[in-house]
Amino acid sequence: MATLSFPPVLTSPRDDAMQLYRAFKGFGCDTAAVVNILAHRDSTQRSLIEREYKAMYSEELTKRLKSELRGDVETAILLWLPDPALRDATIVRKALSGDVIDLKAATEVICSRTSTQVQHFKQIYYARFHAYLEHDIETQASGDHKKLLLACVTALRYEGPEVDRAMVDHDAKSLYKAGEKKLGTDEDTFIFVFSQRSRAHLATVASAYHSMYGSSLEKAIKKETSGYFESALLTILRCGENPGKYFAKVKYHILSAVGDMFFLQV
Repeated sequence: MATLSFPPVLTSPRDDAMQLYRAFKGFGCDTAAVVNILAHRDSTQRSLIEREYKAMYSEELTKRLKSELRGDVETAILLWLPDPALRDATIVRKALSGDVIDLKAATEVICSRTSTQVQHFKQIYYARFHAYLEHDIETQASGDHKKLLLACVTALRYEGPEVDRAMVDHDAKSLYKAGEKKLGTDEDTFIFVFSQRSRAHLATVASAYHSMYGSSLEKAIKKETSGYFESALLTILRCGENPGKYFAKVKYHILSAVGDMFFLQV
């Protein structure tokens, strides 16, 4: 099993840039050295390393990484290098306009981010790719899934911890009436509640739903919906109830698929 060694003393961006350059020299790239440096630097530090590398060697670090790395390690490093908002914008743009449309990836990013995070990466999306996120969603998604994604990228949701108990009970009853209580499903009610309410509110709704009806809201979603729409609703709900647990599972699946040489932050 591959392991990562933590440097005993945090080095300067200039020293990191020099170490990366050395890792690129010679016969083949010292991939372990590249990973051990970049995987243990935060977004600000990585940005400074990129700046120092370009100043010292007159080339973009990302360009050199593309030429030196291969496979999953290349993908992970190149996604890790930018700040989180640019990473999100890049992933979603590729998912919605690449050679292979990946609605699962786009849904996971959009539905697992807070309203502030979505608005931030949406601005970068337009600035970097000269495309409107809403337009790409309109083009590639469909049906209730498209409605929910569009609602999520346009809504300005409250992000504080306070909840209105009366509104919580109202939403729990509305979701029950829209799903398990009736024949068929009123998808618009699910879209409204899940795109407009805060994470704290949705977590409290899930608890109230279980108390009122003896079954979980997650089970109701699985029973009443399907496909990408189901996946989007479950992502929103799980991030509302326990975002740490949600992201831990995502990272576990990434590491299982890619291997443990690099820990990708999502």
